[in-house]
Amino acid sequence: MAAPRQLSRFWEWGKNIVCVGRNYAEHVEEMRSALPSEPVLFLKPSTAYAPEGTPVLLPPYSRCVHHELELGVVMGARCRAVPEAAAFDYVAGYALCLDMTARDVQDECKKKGLPWTLAKGFTTSCPVSAFVPKEKVPDPHNLKLWLMVNGELRQEGDTSSMIFSIPYIISYVSRVMILEEGDTILTGTPKGVGPVKENDEIQAGIHGVISMTFKVERPQC
Repeated sequence: MAAPRQLSRFWEWGKNIVCVGRNYAEHVEEMRSALPSEPVLFLKPSTAYAPEGTPVLLPPYSRCVHHELELGVVMGARCRAVPEAAAFDYVAGYALCLDMTARDVQDECKKKGLPWTLAKGFTTSCPVSAFVPKEKVPDPHNLKLWLMVNGELRQEGDTSSMIFSIPYIISYVSRVMILEEGDTILTGTPKGVGPVKENDEIQAGIHGVISMTFKVERPQC
């Protein structure tokens, strides 16, 4: 395979968003869910991306939107059915991401056995940091993630606590769908998810690597 390109501009990597749910045991417990035997997958549209400097827009049909802090893996080359041992060869780098979730809507979807699209796929539901080349992250399974809302610490987690490793996730997803250069995989959230409201400020980071700040707003129309 060709070496993954260095993706720097947002438009180069703001493509498909594949999300993994229930990948931290303590988050599974706080959501009163069952531990998964294989990755739980869902998708967000490309319009969910919100680069730093743009606001997080609250969907008008929800009264309870939660933050979920996640490590994003940005793919650097097209791949299909990748063996775990070769998975990192297809990674271009990483980004800090938020999986913003309309929790009340998701709860209703779960009760009715419906997909989570309304809860997970609204515009700006995936705020992202700047791109971090993989050379700057020697071990993505040894990162400390944190998130604050209005200066209050809400989430802290270590990527070593993932149930499914990054190579396993890439291999698993690529057996389901072809992954394209620029696609991003969100790898799950640690415990501490919680609500945000209009005018809140969200700050989040990967300790020693990158941080980001977003304002929460309501759409004007």
